[in-house]
Amino acid sequence: MALFTRELGIDLGTTNTVIVEGDQILLNEPTVVAIVVFEQKMVEWGRAARDMIGRVSDTIEVVRPLQHGVIAEYEITEKLLKFLVRKTAGPMQLFPPRLMLTVPYGVTSVECRAVHEAGLSAGREVYLIPQPLAAAIGIDLPIGTPSGNMILSLGGGTIQAAVLAMNDVVRAETLRSGGIRMDEAIISYVRKKYGIIIGQPTAEQLKIRLGAAIPQDDQSSMEVQGQDQVTGLPKPVSLTSNDIVDALQEPLQEVVSCARRVLEKTPPELIADIIDRGVALCGGGALLREIDKYLTKALGIPAYLVDNPTTCTAEGAARALGMRDALSRSLLQV
Repeated sequence: MALFTRELGIDLGTTNTVIVEGDQILLNEPTVVAIVVFEQKMVEWGRAARDMIGRVSDTIEVVRPLQHGVIAEYEITEKLLKFLVRKTAGPMQLFPPRLMLTVPYGVTSVECRAVHEAGLSAGREVYLIPQPLAAAIGIDLPIGTPSGNMILSLGGGTIQAAVLAMNDVVRAETLRSGGIRMDEAIISYVRKKYGIIIGQPTAEQLKIRLGAAIPQDDQSSMEVQGQDQVTGLPKPVSLTSNDIVDALQEPLQEVVSCARRVLEKTPPELIADIIDRGVALCGGGALLREIDKYLTKALGIPAYLVDNPTTCTAEGAARALGMRDALSRSLLQV
């Protein structure tokens, strides 16, 4: 039967959705949908929909159907997932594909059930795997052994710190904050310091182009157009790298606190392994410049950026489909 059924690993994230089959990335698009309000009809998705944020009339609503890693708009998520699976697997499948969907660690049974049911609308069999475990598989950490491995996933909607051993999560914590929280911190900083209101897409561009975890010797700058919060008129403002560093200090401290709480609850034997191997950083937030140096200093443990930070979770989910027996204790039951 496996010869006729495709197997897809899907990382359904707050900001991006990645679909992998085997070792091939089939899709990597923003988890954004534009719908006609009165008809509830999807008109755009992915990058095209993301580019519409803040630029459309009231007749079209641009939404992120997932918030903090879980489904916030069930019907929209179901339609989007069905559409994406059909787009990647093809409409003329004899059997619907087998899906491995990732979910944040510690989600409730209701949130799990919502993801599972949305998956069943697109796939024949649906399995759920915690995101830290999938990411660890995707970056080839030796989690099948009794030695300790630590991963820090910095996603758009969640921060997840986890210690893994024997194909399972030993200790973990999920903070419902992430890359979008960083964007909000930049928006707040610009409003307080310069009296200018900017949108989330502009804040994201500032984070990508200028963002760093520690002050930079080589200063870069970027001019953005905002709205004066007093007059309401357009007004340009020039921001430097260190402006963004200052803006991100509070969200970064939340990352450190989350990781420390997990380390405090980890058995000493596993801590020794983690000190030797370091903390693996993945997720889009791990691309922030010099965040590895920042976390190494803050935690006292070496932190390093993995080779495939934005796709490792989906790649691990795809590999997990062939490891279902070994992972039977770890896969989430609905």
